[in-house]
Amino acid sequence: MMTYKMGIDLGGSKTEVILLDPEQRPIYRERVTTPAGSYVEILTMLADLVDSVEARFKFDMSIGVGIPGAISPRSGLLRNSNTVCMNGQPFLTDLQGRLGREVRIENDANCFVLSEALSGAARNYRVVFGVIIGTGTGGGLVIDGKLVNGPHSISGEWGHNPLPWHRSEDGAPSCYCGKTTCIETFLSGPGLARNYKIRSGKSISSQDIIAAAAAGDIDCRSMLDLYHDQMARALAHVINILDPHAIVLGGGMSNIDSIYREVPALLHNYVFSDFVETPILQAERGDASGVFGAALLWP
Repeated sequence: MMTYKMGIDLGGSKTEVILLDPEQRPIYRERVTTPAGSYVEILTMLADLVDSVEARFKFDMSIGVGIPGAISPRSGLLRNSNTVCMNGQPFLTDLQGRLGREVRIENDANCFVLSEALSGAARNYRVVFGVIIGTGTGGGLVIDGKLVNGPHSISGEWGHNPLPWHRSEDGAPSCYCGKTTCIETFLSGPGLARNYKIRSGKSISSQDIIAAAAAGDIDCRSMLDLYHDQMARALAHVINILDPHAIVLGGGMSNIDSIYREVPALLHNYVFSDFVETPILQAERGDASGVFGAALLWP
């Protein structure tokens, strides 16, 4: 039985590898730049990472990989990736062919929520919905410590539903998926920056908006207030459908401290209940949750 677990988190700009010992303690971690413009180079980079770790630690290990997008259960091809060179490619087949062994692959948001539900911020909760809010938005669902992945492999794909209770002040931004008013276009970092520019005419980053709001800038404060309300509407929709025991947030935008104070206070405006006690938790492992979860795809 393999007791050492290798996890790889394939990101749009960086790729991280981790090796866990039998007690699930990290004994090795490395980050490299992702060659995001070339599918062949991505495969080569992953194979080189695996070879490097196996050469350094000479024992049997499983391999799990978190990816942007998902493998279609019908075609076996990768789809829905914002690393667009991977779309339409037989990624799992190609990677296993390169490595000559079985590999387990899951969407990066699924890896994130698995990590946080098993041994992170949400480890004491039965039904956990996980959200990544960063360059994009993704979601995943864990029940009783197991990933829920339906027949289309899209469970938890929350970011490509329309923002609930849409208002004129929200605007109607277009999404790369071809739709408009997707949750991702409001709650992602680029979405916040784009929507602020539409409202104010000023082009600044999401980080600068958050910092200026904290410093008292009225326009940025108003934009962040709207962002809190949009987040509350989006999460209330999840609560109304799923009623999870906890929601855990990860990704760069999850570091906005005010989310955990302001959003819970707004949920009662939208949740179909006389009270709302759903905890909204910040990821315990931060940006390492995805790579931990990839390793934990193997029992």
